Amino acid sequence: MDNTENIPNLKKQLGDEVVVVMVPFQTQSHLDPFLQVACLISSYGLSVHYLSLPTYNQDTKTRATAINPSDLANIHFHDLQLTPTPLDPEIPSEVPKHFHLFWNVSMHLRESITSFLRDISSKSRRIVMIHDCLMCYDVQDISSFDNVESYIFNPVTSAFGMYCDHIFPHVGLPIPLEQQLLQRLPSFEGWYCEEIMRIGSFQVQYIGKSSAGDIHNTSKVMEGTNAFIDLLGIGQDKKQWAIGPVLRPTKKEKNGFPCLDWLDKQPPKSVLYVSYDMLTSFSDEQIKELAMGLELSKQKFIWFLYDPDNTDIYLEADLKRKFEFHAGFEERLDGVGLLVRDWAPQTKILAHSSIGGFLSACDWTSCVETITMGVPIIAWATHSDHPKNGFLLTEILKIGLIIREWDQKREEVVTASTIDNVVRKLMASKEGDEIRKRAKELGEAVRQSTEKGGASRMELDYFIAHITR
Repeated sequence: MDNTENIPNLKKQLGDEVVVVMVPFQTQSHLDPFLQVACLISSYGLSVHYLSLPTYNQDTKTRATAINPSDLANIHFHDLQLTPTPLDPEIPSEVPKHFHLFWNVSMHLRESITSFLRDISSKSRRIVMIHDCLMCYDVQDISSFDNVESYIFNPVTSAFGMYCDHIFPHVGLPIPLEQQLLQRLPSFEGWYCEEIMRIGSFQVQYIGKSSAGDIHNTSKVMEGTNAFIDLLGIGQDKKQWAIGPVLRPTKKEKNGFPCLDWLDKQPPKSVLYVSYDMLTSFSDEQIKELAMGLELSKQKFIWFLYDPDNTDIYLEADLKRKFEFHAGFEERLDGVGLLVRDWAPQTKILAHSSIGGFLSACDWTSCVETITMGVPIIAWATHSDHPKNGFLLTEILKIGLIIREWDQKREEVVTASTIDNVVRKLMASKEGDEIRKRAKELGEAVRQSTEKGGASRMELDYFIAHITR
């Protein structure tokens, strides 16, 4: 085990002998956690360089107003240079256009990243690069620098989901679950579209032997066991550090977010929060059923429909127009629920005392936030790793309910009556109260794990000790 006794004095000991370079995938859902990890590392006194496109650097710094200024002071933002390229007109319809935009952008940063490494590698004894798994192609030139070592940070994937979907099929090791759970485990088939798989496979071939280990936005406390984190290390023969939860920082002030004023007027644990990740889209028919189901449940709700990455892509239907299908729904919206079109910090919403549940697609970022804030979930998996994340929260951790069975085809419309029943079970029943109690207890344990002496804090200590050895 690494020696962490002298970690607080690293700046005095090392100066700029060891420098950390952060290279996130160029989308906000990845940029934010990378910045937070940069701040965590800088709090140990290490100098950290954060590489991104100029627009994103500016936007990220604007969002970083809640970060400790002393941590942010040790982070040096560097603008990557990009040669604009046209977007492929032949984009598969199942892949949102904005994802291709980010992917297209991230495929043309290799030269700029290498140029930065060439300059900084001559000034420090060791360069520690922490990059996104979707940036392997762009950082492949690190093998040409003798004093650069790399680590992959996985901000948006659980250890459980990564092992079950990507490692288990290739290493032949078992999935350590009871037989009853194994029988209900969602299949890999049918959840990942071919284009997403192609992109992932393309990146994997550039990982190579230069990757010295992986950092995960999860923990033993969050997933209930160390088994899957340990199996990732065995399956890939690399060191693993689970430092989660890595959350997007938010200010305590409510300025600029009127929806919080509405939440302030609601009773404790009475509001269902409804929100989906940027890759999820619903048909007009499904949105109609969701709206009707929420109304039938007679439970208070706040439904967010926002665009976190400033693209022109929204869900397939115009919510405002679709609400007109049912006379009176819009009239009662202000009294029963709130529809929000603008962006608001999800962590702040989930931390609000009025929130009693979260209807989510179960992207891992949302799962991390709902676990940490102690809010139970209604899992409505739509693609990729969502089924495994939802399974982890509802079947293993038992802090939520599912909107439909895992073997139900994802293109099948979930009816209003089904939505009504599940919402009422979570928000207005004894079973829901028990689930809420378990979620609260888990959230408290997870938050404690990030404090001094906690499991996640110790993992971070071990990582810092390793890279400064």
